[in-house]
Amino acid sequence: MEHFTIATVAEKSPDFRRVLWTGEHTQLVIMTIPPGGEIGEEVHDGIDQILTFVSGTGEARVAGAKRDVVAGDLVVVPSGTKHNFVNTGPNPLVLYTVYGPPEHADQAVHHTKEEADRAEEAGEDEPPTA
Repeated sequence: MEHFTIATVAEKSPDFRRVLWTGEHTQLVIMTIPPGGEIGEEVHDGIDQILTFVSGTGEARVAGAKRDVVAGDLVVVPSGTKHNFVNTGPNPLVLYTVYGPPEHADQAVHHTKEEADRAEEAGEDEPPTA
């Protein structure tokens, strides 16, 4: 059994992205977006994503719509949908997200967005294959 007190685990992580668990069909990832930072506009083909916000304030930009997000909010991003999440507050925007199927390398840790982008561009952040 894997067990996480997810809000506590997420808030204690200073990393931009940390993969906590990877299964055959889903993946659990925590993220910390610094003030003024963002995830970056992206589209996941063949992958649904559910994001739950733990602390901070931000703006969800999904399929051309914009909406403020705060702790306790959940946003669903269906496969193939353009999206971005931006920290609009003075504190880190902390969240956890579930991808189905997995999107990142198992146990990946990226301390910054720049590090995450480099790993993706180099093909070092590929999800496990069945």
